[in-house]
Amino acid sequence: MQATLLPPRNPAFCAPITSNRDLGACLIANIPMRELLAADLRRAGLQLVEPSEAEPRALRIPIDNWIELGALLMLGRNPRSACLVDSAGNVLAWKGCAKPDDCDERIVTDANCFPVTYPWDLLRMNEEVLALMDETSLLGEVSPLATLSGTVRLGNGSKILPGTVIDGPVLIGPNSQIGPNAFIRGATSIGANCFVGNGAEVKNSIIYNNTYISRQCYVGDSIIGTHVTLGAGTCTENHRSDGRHHVSMIRGKPVNTGRVKLGAILGDGVRTGVNTSIEAGVKIGIARTVPPGTVVTKDLM
Repeated sequence: MQATLLPPRNPAFCAPITSNRDLGACLIANIPMRELLAADLRRAGLQLVEPSEAEPRALRIPIDNWIELGALLMLGRNPRSACLVDSAGNVLAWKGCAKPDDCDERIVTDANCFPVTYPWDLLRMNEEVLALMDETSLLGEVSPLATLSGTVRLGNGSKILPGTVIDGPVLIGPNSQIGPNAFIRGATSIGANCFVGNGAEVKNSIIYNNTYISRQCYVGDSIIGTHVTLGAGTCTENHRSDGRHHVSMIRGKPVNTGRVKLGAILGDGVRTGVNTSIEAGVKIGIARTVPPGTVVTKDLM
């Protein structure tokens, strides 16, 4: 059966991560999202084609959806034109017609499926993918004075320095350096050519390639773009003391993130001075510079 990946519905909602890249190029477990989804579809035995080449009965899947393969294959086996929706009514995929509104049937699934609409949905997707890692692979250099637990994958040329603690699932790309005395907790993916300095802590975050996290930083439940430099002591707040869900501003309107823990979303090329504090859910746009000692309480887009 054919399957085709369609463009996202609201890519601007994932800014600043999508400010200078397509949603399909956003990294999930260090792999562009489009490549990750395409590989899953091929492993399921589906023939991936471009939208213009898709036959009428092909599965049509907007790229901004995370769909459990079992639910997708159930849709594919349905003999009628049908659309797959989650329990909240979000359309996830359809077959047998050009638009989901034209389908003969709606199939509601309770499987682990959700739309990828906002930056924190990328975090959730990263968590889901890293949870599937079942084998540790250490292609780089690990100090005997470092401590690793859980599933950890380390790329070629990367180094884990003495005193560092890594609690997986954690994925680290090639030619990166972690430590000394750093603490990395899952579910975290760190890209290629990254640096995490002495005493820094990274927890449940997506770190893009070529990013420098200086000593004594804390990055929690955050997405940090490429070529970002975090000055020493930069801290992302990620927890509400009242236990309520974080709220983030999207196009001037507050949106409930559904997350008790959410840090910062930093676009490519951001630079923070030493001892910068960033409040939970705050977004900083591409190439912005934050002076030392600043407390960032609202979006800088």
